[in-house]
Amino acid sequence: MRFRHSGLNYNPRFGGILGIMNATEIIFAVEESPEGGYEARALGHSIYTQADTLQDLREMVRDAVNCHFDGEDKPSVIRLHWVKDEVIPV
Repeated sequence: MRFRHSGLNYNPRFGGILGIMNATEIIFAVEESPEGGYEARALGHSIYTQADTLQDLREMVRDAVNCHFDGEDKPSVIRLHWVKDEVIPV
């Protein structure tokens, strides 16, 4: 099953959000870094950044988007999608 919802391309078979359907929004998958701090990867674009704190990460993501896009191509909204893996012992 594959459907479009809220501007996102969603496919539960492949773990959820696949990319951006609306050019006015960009989505970053955010995870805690194994070395400490946080990592953010843009879905559908080759943008990656990292920072030690959440405040710094937000600034780094905004800066990365401003550097990657020019003028009218720049999204008007940046969405951070928090990803957390949890291991449950059997």
